[in-house]
This record gives sequence, structure tokens and C-alpha cells, in this order.
Amino acid sequence: MTSDSATPAAVPVVSVPSHPNQFALLRQRRFAPFFWTQFAGAANDNLFKFAFTVIVTYQLSVSWLPPAMAGLTIGALFILPFLLFSATAGQLTDKYDKALIIRFVKNLEIAIMAMGAYGFMNDQVVLLLLCTFLMGVHSTLFGPVKFALLPQVLSERELTGGNGMVEMGTFVAILMGNVVGGLLVSLPGVGHETVAIACVAMALVGRVLAGYIPKTPATDPGLAINWNPITETLRNLKLAHGNRVVFRSLLGISWMWFFGAVFLSQFPSLAKDVLHGNEQVASLLLVVFSIGIGTGSLLCEVMGRRHVEIGLVPLGAIGMSVFAVDLYFSSSGLPASDIMGLATFVAKPAHWRVMADLALLSLFAGLYSVPMYALIQLRSPATHRARIIAANNILNALFMVGSSLIAGVLLQSGYSIPQIFLLTGLANAVVAFYIFLVVPEYLLRFVAWVLSQCIYRFKVRGDEHIPTEGAAILVCNHVGLTDAVLLMAASPRPIRFVMDHQIFKVPVLGWLFRLAQSIPITPRTQDPQAYEAALDAAAQVLAEGGLLCIFPGVNIMGILERSDQQGTATQVVPMALSRLSGSFFSRVRLNVGPTSAPQE
Repeated sequence: MTSDSATPAAVPVVSVPSHPNQFALLRQRRFAPFFWTQFAGAANDNLFKFAFTVIVTYQLSVSWLPPAMAGLTIGALFILPFLLFSATAGQLTDKYDKALIIRFVKNLEIAIMAMGAYGFMNDQVVLLLLCTFLMGVHSTLFGPVKFALLPQVLSERELTGGNGMVEMGTFVAILMGNVVGGLLVSLPGVGHETVAIACVAMALVGRVLAGYIPKTPATDPGLAINWNPITETLRNLKLAHGNRVVFRSLLGISWMWFFGAVFLSQFPSLAKDVLHGNEQVASLLLVVFSIGIGTGSLLCEVMGRRHVEIGLVPLGAIGMSVFAVDLYFSSSGLPASDIMGLATFVAKPAHWRVMADLALLSLFAGLYSVPMYALIQLRSPATHRARIIAANNILNALFMVGSSLIAGVLLQSGYSIPQIFLLTGLANAVVAFYIFLVVPEYLLRFVAWVLSQCIYRFKVRGDEHIPTEGAAILVCNHVGLTDAVLLMAASPRPIRFVMDHQIFKVPVLGWLFRLAQSIPITPRTQDPQAYEAALDAAAQVLAEGGLLCIFPGVNIMGILERSDQQGTATQVVPMALSRLSGSFFSRVRLNVGPTSAPQE
């Protein structure tokens, strides 16, 4: 985005990334070593877990661990440390250099994988269960670093792309880890030994990569560590609860992990008992799922115009429910057959619908999760960001443990795997409706995004002039009833509007603007008291560091005078909507900055 003249000193400009897209971050040291380190760690986690799951599902007969419960048990053991130790991990991440923590975690991974190698080579199921728990500890320590580091090294306009890359990388690593784990453990005679070597080798690679991560200053070096996980967990949850939008977003992400855990934990049993496929078919399902969520994650930067676009979250939730429900229909009633290999499975047309459902379900899950992660990073204070992310990991663990328990109870009660998928898809619709009801910002951004993408061909110029933080007044021309909705879509931050009281009487739009907490203003000649109250409310938005938008006719000087009296430093950013009049599908151009006259 560019402006037509020099920017005045009063308007700070967020520097626009010089790279063309999120993939260019892989050529930059501030991001690349971290990306590949977390990639190697996620791949190793899943290589280990999936190989272990295949062993107890297909190869070993363990009386106290039935094959149908193996995936759930291993998954529950892996996430239990998130519940126990996330609070401590969040404190350590805020207090110390994140690069040092990552290197410590990678050293720990080498020791755990050496122990796991012995377990694989000697078929020690109990030892492998212990290693599963310890790998969960390793990931618990890494979790807050993973998401707290990104806002320190990426700008707001890079944050969605960076999160998309990390999310894509994580699920590609899950894919590779599961595929490689499934293939190696199936090698006749040497499978277990090969898995053992691969796990240790991957841990060593991760440690080498971690050595290239630049130092990242501690955000709260004076923090006194509270080693009591119970009291610190409660403190972190209370801290996260202080910001309503952030806390509801934490719940939304945790629900996504509940949702995803149901599917991921059931893939081996789905492949074997429902689709009648072998280990390679189970690996194929994971390939499809991982490609889908990686694709959805990468699309977020493009669809959000390189901003944190939470309007994509409702879209993702809708797709998750639709294709989870369709997965029930596509996987139910398949004829019984002998266990088939990959070629035979792919040759059957009925199985393509199953794979399409999995791919689209996971693609929409990527659209759902990435903007939520970026929003939490953007709205959390830097000094407490890791602890809030730790609170997210605690909630994730609770939801995933709940997912394992509920799925286990349903399986024991006689529900089939397709029926569990159906219930999960329907539950997702209910949960998503609740989240968007209590946090209307998601719904508002969704409406704005749909309008700007599907009704108008929408272009923004100079949006780098909109400050990413602090109080500011956006001054825009008035063209039509949809002006405010289009401005919502253009801004990376939520906007409070001062609007003529008559517009609140318009059906649908009036409800939408009330939902957005817009401020109705009445002409002073009609109702002086209401007029003064509107200006006071507008000044209060600025006092809270918010973004306020006014249209022609609103007394900006009256608002600024009140803002000055409150000691609020307020920026004024002119904007202009052009080419909005005419056809219902007119092209819209929004110019932001010091010279914002419409350009035809």
C-alpha cells in the first residue's frame, strides 16, 4: 500500500514488509531457524507417537491396552503435561531469553528419544508410555515459546502469515512424522530399530537448528517464578480472563483442538474398522488431513489481506461443521471387506468422498484457528503474552483430555466412529454459535469480510497509516449505508463509529451497528443532552486507547477537546471511500493517509 505524499511526523507508519508473501520469511534468520526447529520437533513427536500407536494397534497384543483405546490413551498421556506444567512454562518464557529455552528443550528431547529408542528395540510398552508423557513435557515447555516469539520478531502485517506458516509447518510435520513412523515401523524385521534411530536422529537435527535462532530479549526478566502449578494455573486463567475477546478466543482455539483430537486419535481405527484399510490407509488419511489444514492456514494471509482477519473464523466454523456431518454420511454403510492396501482403497470411488470431506474439514479448521492465534498474540500485553499462551495450553489440555474421555465413553457405549464424527460436527455448530454470540466482533468482521469480498471488489490503499495501537480518530467521507461495514473490513483493529441516530432504525444494519457498539449522535438542536453524551462516549473510546471513526457533520474538535482534557494522545487519520456509488457491485477504493481525496 502506498500514499501519494510524505507522511507527517504526527502519523507513525508501520513499515510494510519488503517480502512479497509469507514464504519469504523462510529466507530470514529471525524466522527460518525457529520455523525449522519447531518443524523438526513436531515431526519427531508424531513419528514417535504414530509408530507407537501402530505397534499396539496392529503388531503387539497388549491385554490391558485394547487397539481401539490405544490412540486415545497415547494422546491423553501426551497432553497431560500441558495441564500440569503449562503455567510454569509460561513464566519461564516471559522471564528468560526464548532462544535459550528452545535449546534447553531440544537437549531434553535428545535424552527422551534415547530412552524411547531402547523401548522400541525391546518392545517395552510401559517405557514407551513414559516417554510419551515426557515428550508431552518437552512440548509443554516449547508451547509458550512457539507463539510468544512470533509477535517479537514479526510486524502486525506479517503476523497472520507467520502464524499460517507455523500452523502449516506443524501439520506438515505431523503428516511427515506419521507417514514416516507408519512406514518405518512396518518394515519387516527391522521396523522397531529403524524407528528408534529415526527418533534420535530427528532430535539431534532439531538441536542443531536451534543453535541458529537469534537471541530474543526476555519480556519480563524481573518475574518471580511461582513453582506451584495449581496456584499459577489459576492465576494465568484469571489473567487471560481479564480481556474478554482474548479469553473467548482461547476457548475457541481449545474447542478446535477438542474437535481435531476426535478425528486425529481415531484415524487408525477409522482406517482399520470402518474403511477396512491397512496401516498405509491410516497414513493416507493423515496426509489428506494435514494437507487440508496446511492449505487453510496459508490461505489466511491472502484472504485477510495480510492483516489479522478474524472474520475468517465464522467461515471456518461453518465449514468444519458441514464437512464433519458429511463425513458421517460418506463413511457410514460402507460394505464389509478384507483389509485392503493403499492401491485397492484409492481405487474405490466411495472412498474419494471420505477423503474430500477430511480435506475440506481440515482446510476450514485452518481458516478457523490461525486468525484466533494471531488475535491473541496481538491483543495480549507483551510482558504477559507467554503466560496467556500458557493459559491457552492449559485450556487446550483440558479440552483434549475431555475429548479423549468423551470419545472413549462413546466408543464403550456402542457408538460407531462415524456417529462420533456426526456428534462432533453438530456440537461444533452449537459451540461456534455461542462464541460468536458472546464475542460479536467475530460476527461483525465476518459480515464485513463477506461484503468486501463477495459484494464489492474492495481495494485499500495506505492502510499502513492506521495505527496498530493507541488512540486514533479515523475521519472518513460518507457515501452510503454500508460505509461503516467496509471500514470494518479495511481496519486491522476494531472500530467504534459515531453515527447519525437515524441509521439505527434501518432494519438489519441498525442491529449490526448496535452489536458493534456504535455511538448514536443526535443534532445539538434536536437534543443537546444526547449530543453531549455522544461526544463524551467518543472521548471515552479514545481514553481507552481505541479506534474511533467519524463521518462529516460530527464535531471532531469537540471530541479532541475532551480527549485533551483527559490527557489522551490522539492521532487523526483522514480516509476516503471512492467509487462506491452506482452499481450494487461497484468497485470500492479506500484511501488512507494524509492525502485521501477520491481518485477516479
